[in-house]
Amino acid sequence: MELRVLRLFREVAEGATVTDTATRARVTQPALSRALKRLEHEVGAELFQRSGRALRLTPAGRAFKQHTDAVLESYDLGVRAVGELVDPDTGVVALAFLHTLGTWLVPPVLSGFRRRHPRVRFELRQHGEAGLTAELLDGTADLVLTSGDPGDARIAWQRLLVQPLRVAVPPNHRFARRKQIRLAELADEPFILLRKGYGLRDTTEALCAEAGFSPLVGFEGDEVETLRGLVTAGLGVSLLPLPHTAMFPPSPAEHPAPHLRVSDVVCARDIGIAWLAGRDLPPAGESFRRHVLATAPRALPED
Repeated sequence: MELRVLRLFREVAEGATVTDTATRARVTQPALSRALKRLEHEVGAELFQRSGRALRLTPAGRAFKQHTDAVLESYDLGVRAVGELVDPDTGVVALAFLHTLGTWLVPPVLSGFRRRHPRVRFELRQHGEAGLTAELLDGTADLVLTSGDPGDARIAWQRLLVQPLRVAVPPNHRFARRKQIRLAELADEPFILLRKGYGLRDTTEALCAEAGFSPLVGFEGDEVETLRGLVTAGLGVSLLPLPHTAMFPPSPAEHPAPHLRVSDVVCARDIGIAWLAGRDLPPAGESFRRHVLATAPRALPED
């Protein structure tokens, strides 16, 4: 049966005459009467009984109307929910991002977007690179912010900025007073690295290989700020993005690890945004993608 017929049934059931209901629906009175008869045939019982010029619900009609109200309310709520999802001003953006971007890139791009679209909601998840690719392919994320092109033909990727990487050394290290260093000079130093599966781990190993050595693994961790703390504690060196000091100011008793420029290889990583190739993003997601492309480069911490 058609939802339109159910709406007409409900209107008549709530006391409107067939004539008035037909006029509002822009159908003839005989056509509306036939539609109600077909509905009774489908249901298998008389829904109305005539009382003078008016129609009154039968017991079967009252029972059917309760369920009709529930069906129409559920349908209308569903339509409204879908409308909110696809409305660029009230939709939902499913965003996944690299752990290391959560302290400096994600907050300003989200807050800038929400100032213009305050009713858009976000579903946020954090992962390493492998997890971000899975989020896109599984359809649980519309967009991901990550380092480097995932290299998958099913995924579109666009560079946002190039983030410099620096060698972090302990405050009392023999190189701590220097401003720059050759990466090759650290061949015998213990490195503090992210675990396998994180892009920064792959980047560090690739840059060390370019400098002519494989890094000696001293410690492994899951968070960049944890690695930075281990370096500050004198447990090794690490290749890290610059700290966002506004977000993590050192305590008065802390002597932060110096971050040295690298002179023999170009130490940097690409930061980009990715989405499924060939799939149209929901309007809110597309609006956010354009916002990120326009504003993300300005979020890079100063060197």
